[in-house]
Amino acid sequence: MNQSKPEVEPFQYSYYDYADWYSNPEPTKPPKEVILPCDPTADEKYFHICILSISFVMMLILAALTRKNKLCQGFARGSSSIFSPANFLDQTQQKGLVMAVFGLVFSKLAMLMIAPDPLPFIKDTPANIKEYMKIIAIFYYPVLYYPLLVCGTLQRNASYVFGTLLSFTHFGVLVWQKFDCPKTPEIYKHYALLASLPQLACLAYLCVQFPVLFVKGPKTDEDLDSSYYTDYVKLLLKKKSSTVCSSSETDKPSLVERILEVPKSYIYLPEKVFQFPVKLAVLSFVTCVAIYHTALLLVVLVVPTLHIVRAGIDENIAFLLLGFGIILSDDRMEVVRIVTFYTWLLEVCYLCAMTLSCLVSLVMLMRSMVLHRSNLKGLYKGDAYKNYNTQKTISPSRSGVFCWMGLTGYQAAIVCLGMAIQTLVFFICFLFLVFLIIIPVFYGRNIIVFEVAGKSWPFWVTVILVTVLQHVTAQFFFVKKDSGTRDLKNRESLFLLTYLLFVVNVVVGLIVGIWRIVITALFNIVHFGRIDISLLHRTAESHDPAYRYYTQFLKVEVSQSHPVLKAFCGLLLDMMVEVGRGQKTRDAEEGGPENRPNKVASGGRIRTRWQLLYTLVNNPSLLGSRKHFQTLQTSESVPNGTPNRSSKKEAEKAEAEAAPSSEGASSQDETE
Repeated sequence: MNQSKPEVEPFQYSYYDYADWYSNPEPTKPPKEVILPCDPTADEKYFHICILSISFVMMLILAALTRKNKLCQGFARGSSSIFSPANFLDQTQQKGLVMAVFGLVFSKLAMLMIAPDPLPFIKDTPANIKEYMKIIAIFYYPVLYYPLLVCGTLQRNASYVFGTLLSFTHFGVLVWQKFDCPKTPEIYKHYALLASLPQLACLAYLCVQFPVLFVKGPKTDEDLDSSYYTDYVKLLLKKKSSTVCSSSETDKPSLVERILEVPKSYIYLPEKVFQFPVKLAVLSFVTCVAIYHTALLLVVLVVPTLHIVRAGIDENIAFLLLGFGIILSDDRMEVVRIVTFYTWLLEVCYLCAMTLSCLVSLVMLMRSMVLHRSNLKGLYKGDAYKNYNTQKTISPSRSGVFCWMGLTGYQAAIVCLGMAIQTLVFFICFLFLVFLIIIPVFYGRNIIVFEVAGKSWPFWVTVILVTVLQHVTAQFFFVKKDSGTRDLKNRESLFLLTYLLFVVNVVVGLIVGIWRIVITALFNIVHFGRIDISLLHRTAESHDPAYRYYTQFLKVEVSQSHPVLKAFCGLLLDMMVEVGRGQKTRDAEEGGPENRPNKVASGGRIRTRWQLLYTLVNNPSLLGSRKHFQTLQTSESVPNGTPNRSSKKEAEKAEAEAAPSSEGASSQDETE
């Protein structure tokens, strides 16, 4: 007689079952790939010693050539010496080289945070001095790539040749090292290779750009010699004359045009007669590089770990969940599939959050570039209220110069931090959407959110009806239209409804307050990486450090690189050159005593002198250098180079006393 074994219900296990699991908790896993430290054939230490020596010799040669050209020509184009890497206040110079070098330096420094050896000269850096080595490396790598920047801005054929040799050397050795050691044990086996891609791209650009510049030769139309500033002034005057005539004919834009205007405001389209300053161009490129490095670091820190966790899930996970009172299924294999699927959903949510953070950062960068151009054009025209909430004098200051120097670094750091915060918040939002809404709806169970919403539907219906009632009554019963004007009516009913709905409006106000917190938090998180707008109120925006750095940067940039001012200075220099050439030509042709110039030329010369005098008198930045002004004024009476009324009157009086001598000189020129 066969005795059937009693059936044991699922998950009713004895103490010995748990003991067996605890005695052998490790599941059967595939063999893990072990990445050993790799030493490339091109040793890092010897390469840096050689490249530093070569760079030093090249810099000495360039210094000698620069000094020789200065003695022979009296002036030099481009960068004046090897100690001036680039003219960051010149809008017409080559920006690609400067952007590539800054991106190269930032990419190298971004890898120092997790590098086992911050400096290439020391291997197996002890843990107690690693932080000191990182500080030294922060200054070492900018010095290492400094010759590349100098070779691109000196504007000499010799510098282009040296830049070509250096860029090809850096690029070749880096490719060699990555080919020898594509895998490293740092965080993720391919992290070092992926993190070096921006470096390879920047070096490849330099390898192409230096030979192209050598073939083209040094530029002769840079800064004041360029036609960019005069073209800007011509377009400015042309637009002014055309907009005045057509302003009355413009109609109100339609709804479709206003809708299309929103995406257009987030798309930056370059303009021919407007060029970004070098600092803003470098800022935009470094921001893109920072987005790439932050996204890469966020991926390699989390995704490989999730892969390891998912690969290690086996039947024992059912016992672990049982210890917490969680029963997903009676079948342990089904439990494994469910947990594996949920782990995969975690990875998908995280990657979606990180991707959304990258897209948001890029869109905000494009929007910032549009607003940069708008802010610069507004300040060029004197509209300081838009950026500073008050009519301020646009002039440099100590804090302005400090902010101008560090703006690019501030932007890169803020974007990195903002991406980390955005990824975390977006990840939580995706988890809520997937695990509390999508999955419960798809499987038809654990619909906790819908159950709570179903139980509280009378509350939400009441709130919605009360809100709709107030809107409808305000639209049709309490506002009257009479002859194009509006006024209140049915005031007694209005007062009664206001009293009866007081308590309900308290509840609505609570919901509005919570929604306000959510909207404010999301807005600040999305716009955290932007420095061209303040995250505080208009009256408190001066307490936002990032926005304050940006506004101070604009002060220095506009006061030192105003295109109209540079166009005026360029015209004065051209006039002086033409007058000097004409005088030499007349002296060479006549070869005797000078003939009397005609009255037209004399009158034009007199008008030019008076215009120059008028311009110099009304230039506040030159007041401090005038002898009579220094004797009459004190430092306290001249805020930001702008004198007060009394000091201005005294200065005008001193100028008037000196005016007769100028008139006498001009009358003497006329008689001559």
